[in-house]
Order: sequence, then structure tokens, then C-alpha cells
Amino acid sequence: MFSWLLDNLATIIICIVLLAVVALIVRSMIVNKKKGKSSCSCGCGCDGCPSAGMCHPKGDTTK
Repeated sequence: MFSWLLDNLATIIICIVLLAVVALIVRSMIVNKKKGKSSCSCGCGCDGCPSAGMCHPKGDTTK
């Protein structure tokens, strides 16, 4: 078992780093959602967007 861990140490470390990055991205998305920030990255505005209510539930579609 110990030799298997040593043989795969690089893969294990890379997986741990990738999991940490994904966890930080998800955490950032959750924090932004709680603050009411838009997760829309299209950059075209929300005037004609059918999903504007999801990004701006208070009716503010000018962001």
C-alpha cells in the first residue's frame, strides 16, 4: 500500500490541487450569488435576455 502511494504521489498531489481549485471556484460562485452579483459572463447586458430574472430577481435588469 505504501509503495502504491509513493508510485502515485504526483497524481495524488495534482488531484488534491485540482479539487482545491474547484472548491474555491464553487465557493466564489456561492458567495457572489449570496451578494446578488450576476453570474452572467456574456457581457451583452440584460435588456433582452429571457433569463434576466434569474440574475436580477429584484427586477433590476440594467446591470
